Amino acid sequence: MLREEFGEKVYKLSLDGGFTCPTRDGTKGTRGCIFCAGGSGDFSIPAGKNVWEAIETAKSLVADKGARKYIAYFQSYTGTYATLDKLRNLYTQAIRHPDVAVLSVATRPDCLKDSVISLLQELNREKPVWIELGLQTIHEETAAYFRRGYPLPVFDQAVKNLQDAGITVIVHMILGLPGETPEMMRETAAYIGRSGAQGIKFQLLHVLKGTDLAIDYASGKFQTLSLEEYIGALELCLESIPPEMVVHRLTGDGAKRDLIAPLWSADKKTVLNTISRAFERDGVIQGKNWTVTRNEER
Repeated sequence: MLREEFGEKVYKLSLDGGFTCPTRDGTKGTRGCIFCAGGSGDFSIPAGKNVWEAIETAKSLVADKGARKYIAYFQSYTGTYATLDKLRNLYTQAIRHPDVAVLSVATRPDCLKDSVISLLQELNREKPVWIELGLQTIHEETAAYFRRGYPLPVFDQAVKNLQDAGITVIVHMILGLPGETPEMMRETAAYIGRSGAQGIKFQLLHVLKGTDLAIDYASGKFQTLSLEEYIGALELCLESIPPEMVVHRLTGDGAKRDLIAPLWSADKKTVLNTISRAFERDGVIQGKNWTVTRNEER
């Protein structure tokens, strides 16, 4: 997709804008989501003072990838949870770096005020802006367990507001959340497919040191997925989303120093190769079981 749009390889640079989350600062909680060790920003470069300098540092870490254009990805914690002045300063600097082709911001659906969306719409006129929303699941019992902190209609409204502003939406979902069956995971993927979002990111559940999830795992409250179980769930999800939806990620890997389970996820090359072979073996076709009814029409 990126080669088609930009004519060449585009590489993502993970940046840390110095944000927090409403589930951490006392607004909705103090301990964050149960699985979160570092706001998904384990590999991010701090960009609080000089964004261009942070971008250059991040570029140097991926110099062997052969890219000339980049996605400035504000990954850590909630990327729209700050004053409008701070957001404008950070994101204007990032989007105006000559090597940045896309500004991508990871955030929560409940942290998108009208003024923030207006800013993103303004920046989107300069270069493409992507907003990545952490949904993880549509099942409210699961969401309550991991302390997401907002109900599903908040996600629906956020997607609509972003779509109305012409901003690309990418949705994160986690496979293997405690208590969820493969069918429940498929239902989440299908819902995301009907939401109007243009992209999706699949992530397996990691158990990381220092999280409340690690306590539950140690006490035997749940088990993580095996690689074959993960692939089976992933195949169900892929076949239940629109054929044109952009898949930004098929799996993910946490910092190896903090990883408790599943340990197979640490070998990313083997995981991706195994997924590829399984797709060929099983004849996986994205969108094979897709239905076109949008969420708001159900």
